[in-house]
Amino acid sequence: MAELHDLTALEQAAAVRRGETSPAELVEHYAERIARLDGGIGAFARTTLEQAREQAAGPLPEGPLSGVPIGVKDLNLTQGVVTEFGSRAFAGFVPPVDDHVVTKMRDAGLISLGKTSTPELGLPCYTETEVGPPARNPWDTSRSAGGSSGGAGAAVAAGLLPLAQGSDGGGSLRIPGSVNGLVGLKPARGRISSGPVLGDVTGLAVNGPLARTVRDAAALLDVLAGPMPGDPHWAPPPDEPFLAACERPPGRLRVGRTREPIVPGAVVHPHVVAAYEQACDLLAELGHEVEDVPPPYGPELLPQFQVLWAVSAAGTPLQPEQERLLRPLTRWLREQGRATSAPQFTAALSALQGATRRGVTATAAYDVLLLPTLAQPPAPLGWFSDGVDPEEEFARMSRWTPFTAIFNTTGQPAVSLPLSTSPDGLPIGVMLVGRPAGEAALLSLSAQLEAARPWAHRHPALW
Repeated sequence: MAELHDLTALEQAAAVRRGETSPAELVEHYAERIARLDGGIGAFARTTLEQAREQAAGPLPEGPLSGVPIGVKDLNLTQGVVTEFGSRAFAGFVPPVDDHVVTKMRDAGLISLGKTSTPELGLPCYTETEVGPPARNPWDTSRSAGGSSGGAGAAVAAGLLPLAQGSDGGGSLRIPGSVNGLVGLKPARGRISSGPVLGDVTGLAVNGPLARTVRDAAALLDVLAGPMPGDPHWAPPPDEPFLAACERPPGRLRVGRTREPIVPGAVVHPHVVAAYEQACDLLAELGHEVEDVPPPYGPELLPQFQVLWAVSAAGTPLQPEQERLLRPLTRWLREQGRATSAPQFTAALSALQGATRRGVTATAAYDVLLLPTLAQPPAPLGWFSDGVDPEEEFARMSRWTPFTAIFNTTGQPAVSLPLSTSPDGLPIGVMLVGRPAGEAALLSLSAQLEAARPWAHRHPALW
């Protein structure tokens, strides 16, 4: 007989509606698993189980995910709950407000079990901090769970949560999706509000779901979607719920494929190439037209993106005594950001915007783009930072993730799908990129691929 954590999030909610289980039972089931397993995973920065038990015992609203446990990334504000952004500089910080996504999840009847771990200020692509244990990959705990939504990805992959909220400013949902064998969906710019506090003049970051199945991801996107008053970006509303898009066939699509990294020195691992080719073959088998496209973006964009990343890092307000508590990479990025003049910043932003306009135009004939999610399989713990200076650390991260960040610049929706595993059993994701504001078509195709090559039955040994 299946255990509760074997059920998808939508199946759990349906079981609650039928009276076969209860929100309280789900909370206790996951609380036991967290207590037993998370010491070796490091998925949670902290749990909020007493608050979860209170919420589960009370009346909950109706909805497709009502009564289902979830986690909130520790970059997102949670009123009355310690939120440290993965940094000693914010030790003990308790926000006075909730982020809009936190409010929306609670209003949909989702029950937060705690804050999932994140690297310092969400800046690295791996989750190793000074405030807690590293987020380990449940498939091989000697390897990283990725970042910056690394704790979220580790929690879902280990069966400590049925799904999780995360965010993505340069790949931070798709990276943990790829390395943990999950669906990591970066929605379109303006699809989900980052308010009420966060101000992001770059437009890079967006909240989104990490889940075991495409339908679970779509259901959480339905919960999170919708702009709020004052948001700087607004995506057009969908014609139907995103979950409904998973129930209809995508039709015959034109798919442009490329695996040329834009980062100098990046090498695509043979296991990644094999996963990419398998995805191409599957798309062709399903009747889609798959053809090579010239890389729409080039290596000249990397320095421009680094300017935006550094300025974003410098934008976090800190006192001098807090600055001293930061990790070397964070201090290095903030120093670069502070040294960037306003003309330099606007020039980098304009250059990226111009390049993305040209790239989106050049690929407009394609319904979907297919790329690897990452250049390499899951990285060993410590590989990015051990024995190197911050500049080399950033270079290693860039070479490992040469495909994801450009689509934060374009604002297009993108998803990493766990279609393949390496010969040694590690998950390898492939990335699909949709048209601007085209999440519905992307989810329809993703659901078709999942039906053809199901993956939800694949679990790490500790499951």
